[in-house]
Amino acid sequence: MSGSGVSGRGRDIGIDHGMDIGLGLKPVHVEAALACHAEGLWYEVHPENYRVPGGPRLAWLQAIGERHPLSLHGVSLSIAGREPLDADDLRAFRALIDRVRPVLVSEHLAWCRASGRVLPDLLPILRTGEALVRIAGRIDAVQAALGRRIAIENPSHYLPLAGHDWDEVDFLAELVRRSGCGLLLDLNNVHVSANNLGTDATATVDRFPAGAVMEIHLAGHRADEAHPALLIDSHDAAVAAPVWDLYERFVRRAGPRPTLIERDDNLPSFAELLAERDLARQHQRNAIGDRMAA
Repeated sequence: MSGSGVSGRGRDIGIDHGMDIGLGLKPVHVEAALACHAEGLWYEVHPENYRVPGGPRLAWLQAIGERHPLSLHGVSLSIAGREPLDADDLRAFRALIDRVRPVLVSEHLAWCRASGRVLPDLLPILRTGEALVRIAGRIDAVQAALGRRIAIENPSHYLPLAGHDWDEVDFLAELVRRSGCGLLLDLNNVHVSANNLGTDATATVDRFPAGAVMEIHLAGHRADEAHPALLIDSHDAAVAAPVWDLYERFVRRAGPRPTLIERDDNLPSFAELLAERDLARQHQRNAIGDRMAA
């Protein structure tokens, strides 16, 4: 499989489009977001909330997009699934892309559709040879339908699954080779998965194919109430120290990428999010300084 050949019309890598550290954008913060002129600030939203022909929500997203770069981070295409891709969803997604002209478009290495239903979770896969061929083909079809190269996010894991033929990093690298997609490196997912599966997060970050990384996600997590040793990718807290360490480690090796702070629950004020963004910029500067001095 040679890939769709989609280049995104030169808008794939946000570094070339004034993107530094971004924030996940929620409706409660829209007025503050519109008023903010921080250098290098960009916003990411879930396209499923904006695939409509009009209305106030779409209007303010367009207004935001006139002032700041945008990223669309999908959660419902079920790229790793077995059911046919939803043609209506892809057309609506393409219409939104054409309307707001995002710099980045991404989805998850997961599935969420079965028996005609959309499930409220991003579910894991077995990384088999059959899955590799199927998913690479589905990514290729999605990129062709959207007219864009997309980034695929590494998932969070909560328990080991028997039957993998491929290591996760190698599987993602092969998806890039076969489909021409990029990658979204979620460092909170790396930390959560390593904790839950007993693997080495730093080894994953060191092996991750840096040349394919179009975007980085940073987020918070929490311990499960019933089983405190289990970490949940909750996006309801500030970025934790081990995740900052992984971020600096990657940037020291590979250089900066457009980086997003995700917060989906227990939302702080917009000012608090900007303060965390400033912290991210400091970690990024530290790592770049180390990289230049090496």
